Amino acid sequence: MTATGTVLGYAMKGLHRLPRTLRRAVLLRAAGGDLPAVPDYVRMLEIAGDLPETGPTDAELFDRFPQLAAVTVTEQPAGVPAMLYRGPGTPAAGLVWVHGGAFVSGSLRMAEAHFTALALAARGIAVLTVGYRKALRGVRYPAGSDDVLTGWLWAVMNADRFGVPAERLHLGGASAGASLAAGVAKRLRDGAGQPPASLALIYPSVHAALPPWEPAELAAIRGRRAVFFSPEWVAAMSRHYCDDLGDPYAFPANGEVAGLPRTLIVNCEHDTLRSSGEAFADRLRAAGVPVTVHLAPNAVHGCLGEPFTVAATEVIDVMQVNIISP
Repeated sequence: MTATGTVLGYAMKGLHRLPRTLRRAVLLRAAGGDLPAVPDYVRMLEIAGDLPETGPTDAELFDRFPQLAAVTVTEQPAGVPAMLYRGPGTPAAGLVWVHGGAFVSGSLRMAEAHFTALALAARGIAVLTVGYRKALRGVRYPAGSDDVLTGWLWAVMNADRFGVPAERLHLGGASAGASLAAGVAKRLRDGAGQPPASLALIYPSVHAALPPWEPAELAAIRGRRAVFFSPEWVAAMSRHYCDDLGDPYAFPANGEVAGLPRTLIVNCEHDTLRSSGEAFADRLRAAGVPVTVHLAPNAVHGCLGEPFTVAATEVIDVMQVNIISP
């Protein structure tokens, strides 16, 4: 138990009680820079329950993007928390989508899950957002991976709810969710079930330790007003998440990557996790896996959680094109 983490936890718990607009203002002022040490961060989340939700309300989203109001959202009995998003008309494809949160935070309510699903569903891609157990209070790998696998297998068995054949179901995620999606794709390749038609990995972190950065490049990213994932922090969170840093499913960059489905990787320019996405793309290409890599210019990590930014719209555009028209 850490004293700093305890103080942060109760402070964060207090933020949950504030109106959303005030929460946004407080967290915006504190945004950017290094995260608390992993033990403090974990303790904070164990006390607070999760980070306060600061994304736009549905009313705000529909005001900016009226087409999203036509999307139907229903809870699904998938064996894990899951919400299905269907737009008007017959969908062209289906996607099982996994939010991020460094394996320890995030929910189906966060914009990275909810907005992404609304936006893609409005564009003709039925989306099932899948929740998973976080690495808190003694829960560790493979709990989250097992939950994503459960959600995927349910989707395959119930593809009619998406309105598409199971062969047109794709799998994807953002940040830690991308790591979970890639790890589950490897489990499916190795016999756990039907593989996805493709993978969509958005600002992924798939290594136990970040591939190297030049110190000057790291310093330039640290200087921006955005969350900074230092190599040391990423390595410490990896150790918290899983004892075996060589596990090929917990950290999908490990082991053989041949045989994975075609893959989209979107990296953000001002994001230290970009080195993981870039290195993974190189490995996939070398193994003969078709890969599309997109660099979101001027974007920071977690941009899908900021729906009113140019970067979020651009990433949604890229995902739509690569899922519907490979």
